[in-house]
Amino acid sequence: MRRQIAGLHAADRCAADQLPDALFLVRVQRVQFRRQAQKPYYTVALAILEPSRFSGHIISSRLYCNPKALWKFNWFLSDFGYDLELLGRDEVDETQLIGLSGVVKISHVVLNGTSLLRLDGFAPAGRWEELSPANIDGSQVA
Repeated sequence: MRRQIAGLHAADRCAADQLPDALFLVRVQRVQFRRQAQKPYYTVALAILEPSRFSGHIISSRLYCNPKALWKFNWFLSDFGYDLELLGRDEVDETQLIGLSGVVKISHVVLNGTSLLRLDGFAPAGRWEELSPANIDGSQVA
């Protein structure tokens, strides 16, 4: 079976590879639970809202749910404004995650020859003005 995919011939790199290691204001667009051996995780697709130069880009990464990584997943949920009642009952409702906003710090790492996007830190969306690259040492995102 053949499929025509518009723009395939011109796409040489993923948009995420073109993003700098920086802070972004994002909104959760898609979340999906996956189980991989003893490391369950959520794949998250985040739509960039700010800086406006990158608005519309989608970044995807994993948030692991194994015992060693729960602190980071909890940090993400808390800073993105996830329902505290559900969090208090150790429940994750994927539909409640869609549309949540926050600040994320990303970096790129190479593991076994593969470039991966890593979510290094989170902050509530209300702190974007304070944390935005334009307000840190007067520098702009390159």
